[in-house]
Amino acid sequence: MSASELYVAGYQAGVAQIVERGSENGNVTLVRPPAGTIPDAPGSYQFKDKDGRVIYVGKAKSLRSRLSNYFGNPALLLPRTAQMVAAAETVEWIQVRNDVEAVMLEYSLIKQHKPRFNVRLRDDKSYPFLSITLDDEWPRAMVMRGQKRKGVRYFGPYGHAYAIRETLDLLLRTFPIRTCSENKFKHHHRLGRPCLLGHIEKCSAPCVDAIDHAEYDRLVAELIEFLDGDTAPVVRRLEEQMQEAASVLEFERAARLRDRLASVRKAIEKQAMVTERPEDIDVVGIAGDELEASVQVFYVRRGRVVGRKGFVVDKVEDVTDAQLVSHILEGLYTEAPPLGVPKEVLVPVDAEDTGFYEDWLTGLRGSKVHVRVPKRGDKRGLQTTVEQNAKEEFVRHRLKRASDHNARARALNSLQEALDLPWAPLRIECFDMSHIQGSDYVGSMVVMEDAIAKKSDYRRFKVRTVAGSDDVHAMEEVLTRRLTALLVERERPLEERRRKFSYPPNLLLVDGGKAQLNVAVNVVEELGLGNEIAVAALAKRFEEVYVPGEADPIRIPRQSEALYLLQRIRDEAHRFAITYHRQLRGKRMTKSAIDDVPGLGPGRRKRLLKEMGGITAVKNASLEELEALSWLPEKVAHALYAKLHGPVE
Repeated sequence: MSASELYVAGYQAGVAQIVERGSENGNVTLVRPPAGTIPDAPGSYQFKDKDGRVIYVGKAKSLRSRLSNYFGNPALLLPRTAQMVAAAETVEWIQVRNDVEAVMLEYSLIKQHKPRFNVRLRDDKSYPFLSITLDDEWPRAMVMRGQKRKGVRYFGPYGHAYAIRETLDLLLRTFPIRTCSENKFKHHHRLGRPCLLGHIEKCSAPCVDAIDHAEYDRLVAELIEFLDGDTAPVVRRLEEQMQEAASVLEFERAARLRDRLASVRKAIEKQAMVTERPEDIDVVGIAGDELEASVQVFYVRRGRVVGRKGFVVDKVEDVTDAQLVSHILEGLYTEAPPLGVPKEVLVPVDAEDTGFYEDWLTGLRGSKVHVRVPKRGDKRGLQTTVEQNAKEEFVRHRLKRASDHNARARALNSLQEALDLPWAPLRIECFDMSHIQGSDYVGSMVVMEDAIAKKSDYRRFKVRTVAGSDDVHAMEEVLTRRLTALLVERERPLEERRRKFSYPPNLLLVDGGKAQLNVAVNVVEELGLGNEIAVAALAKRFEEVYVPGEADPIRIPRQSEALYLLQRIRDEAHRFAITYHRQLRGKRMTKSAIDDVPGLGPGRRKRLLKEMGGITAVKNASLEELEALSWLPEKVAHALYAKLHGPVE
């Protein structure tokens, strides 16, 4: 129902309030409207900018309570919420009768206005459906995409159109309904003879009246029943018909029924059972980062996966995982879902108000619906599978942007403009640190040239001079070593230079905030490289970019290729640092007390431990006992004893 329809329906709506502006410590603050002007009732509210454009739409069980959260000190608001409030000039609200109508109105207004501060669900593709055109005189099976229309029964969505065609090809021998276009149907009707599919028994040829309406409608109904997941009656009927044909010696007909049965069973195998019982479930999986999330939905009907859907969510507003799940549920079920509302919806985390969404979906379905997080069993396993699909799809989504040449060029140009660089950053080096409470302190350097990772230039550093947990001084050491190596290489003759550190970055990026930025600037300036190396820092929390000379961070547009590029190289530096840290930690934890003894190689160590009965026995052994081992040289025995007990006097 649209906003205009709500007015016509006689809802209590249309109260608009101009929001005054005040100033608190130099910050623009929205002033609370007079008491009692905002109703204590459910509804939707809309913030508008100075040009009258809707920039945010929300819903609330109580408009008065929810809107009061926006009035006050902006320092207490989440960053993106504060940004939205600063851009707003007015707030309006529409009061409705209950929570469900508030959800419907919010969805309608978001769809109508596309506010820039609302979470947006973007289909990453138009998924295909297997469709049965019940509104045709002779219903047709076909692949359809895009807008749904009345009179058509949809099954899916499927990941690929070829998956539909493979399934349909298997089923047409058992349910030979037409798949041809209207023009082809009329053409063969005029000719008085069927097409090739009619001759090979993959179509019952209604174009030449080879089947009557009642029988054809029965075929269509059975196909729909089969696609709904009720496969047992079809299999049972074909088996009975095959046995009956064989019993009366109609072996050719029995062979055809056998082939049809094999095709049906193969189609059933494509929709393997994923639950112990024949249940109707929608399973939602989510994976992403601070800016985006990939969502995968598996549709399970009667225990079988009959379709899936995927889309990407733009996290334009500050949302928790629970709020994100709430937005996804609204997007999935506010408009009529293709397979209806199931009895159960599995989600990775509980929604913001699970009870409300269960009541809402129960009203849509007409019977009880549960929204829950699976904890164990086959449903937990299915949830894990869907989440893994979401993770893989998110990686593909990011790599798709990274692999496109034009996207890379746009990213570099956009980054140059955003950071006000004198040149495009064709070579970017990013540095990150990793440690656990100061132990095994390491740094990483990853490189991108032309916005593509250049792994041959990756480098890793053991931090030598920093004691304890001090990322700032550790970063200073790593940057100094890297850039000093660059200067050393420049002193060498051209033909003697090694490629290891010989190329300077156009942009030096550090993972962190202002403290890391200041260290990087100081190192670059002290080494006299300030005129050729630009420096920036990328903070994890809000993806803010700090540059020298600016007190406030730069907010690069969320959907820009530049921000994706910075995120990718930052995440790669983080991964590379953690991997090296784990290697060092694992090596340290598995290192033996008798390692690094001169002359005691792997073979002798193994034999020593075996003959003496373990490392404890070796530690407790006297020098005479070690010297008594005929195969162990005296010099090695002395070195081993000295390593364990100190020098021999």
